[in-house]
Amino acid sequence: MPRENWFLVIIILCLALLPMSESRFYIFLGTDILIMGLFAVSLNLLLGYTGLVSFGQAAYFGIGAYTCALLMKKASVAFPIAFAAAAVFGAVAALIIGFFCIRLTKIYFAMLTLAFSQIVWAIVFKWNSLTGGDNGLIGIPFPQHLDSPTRFYYFTLFVVVLSLFLLRKLVNSPLGRMLTTIRENPERTEFIGINVKKFQLIAFMISGFFSAIPGALFGIFNHSIFPDLLFWSHSAEVLIMTILGGMYSFFGPMVGAAVILYLRMLVTSYTQYWPLIMGTILTLLLFFFPGGILGFLRSQLTFLKRNR
Repeated sequence: MPRENWFLVIIILCLALLPMSESRFYIFLGTDILIMGLFAVSLNLLLGYTGLVSFGQAAYFGIGAYTCALLMKKASVAFPIAFAAAAVFGAVAALIIGFFCIRLTKIYFAMLTLAFSQIVWAIVFKWNSLTGGDNGLIGIPFPQHLDSPTRFYYFTLFVVVLSLFLLRKLVNSPLGRMLTTIRENPERTEFIGINVKKFQLIAFMISGFFSAIPGALFGIFNHSIFPDLLFWSHSAEVLIMTILGGMYSFFGPMVGAAVILYLRMLVTSYTQYWPLIMGTILTLLLFFFPGGILGFLRSQLTFLKRNR
């Protein structure tokens, strides 16, 4: 087995053993990291693999959360069906939004993703009769078979590992290599007869599907959801996680999510200026570690091997 696979097995085993610490704090933190980590990896399918900078990824996360919550709370739909519907709704929303966004490039593309995200946020914020508006949805039913933090943690771990396995298979498939080719040189790729827009739309839809899954998990985990989940600042936060961990590494966004969430928990216990500190971290990162944490570690390992 390759060294990287052994490393992944060890990480999964460590995560599986986390509840044995019997610390509710670490179980809650671990669940949060898994949810946001999957969200960041789903964004990275666009950012790191396809070269599309999206400022509206929170829309699909929020759509997943609201779809699952509304179906369970207002329609009494069983959790498995509501959970699956959340992922499908996320993919459909991404397909519709992506259909318009991929017609633009670079900064215009990014701004259009932000615009659509804000439109979705505004709909959720104003539709009081359905979404609860600014008051959000509170008291989301918790599935009976997941009625403890430990059970929900293991369920989240299973869903995240399965999703990461599927995404990793995808990025290592011919489709994934095609997306990387488009990222490197979209003009040349189109010149040789490849329908670049079609593949970008496929990436958009898959990313929306896997962004809605952690959104559904988040809503159940917190028993409540609010329109802030769809606001641009949530998209910016997950974008920072992705860049911090390393957008050119598959597991980089997971690392970025873990670092940001842990630092936020640590810093907010001492001061209220977390946004200022996060902005400082991002500035230093862009100047000194443009490849992110995993990119920096990989370059250091390469340097040490060459100088043995």
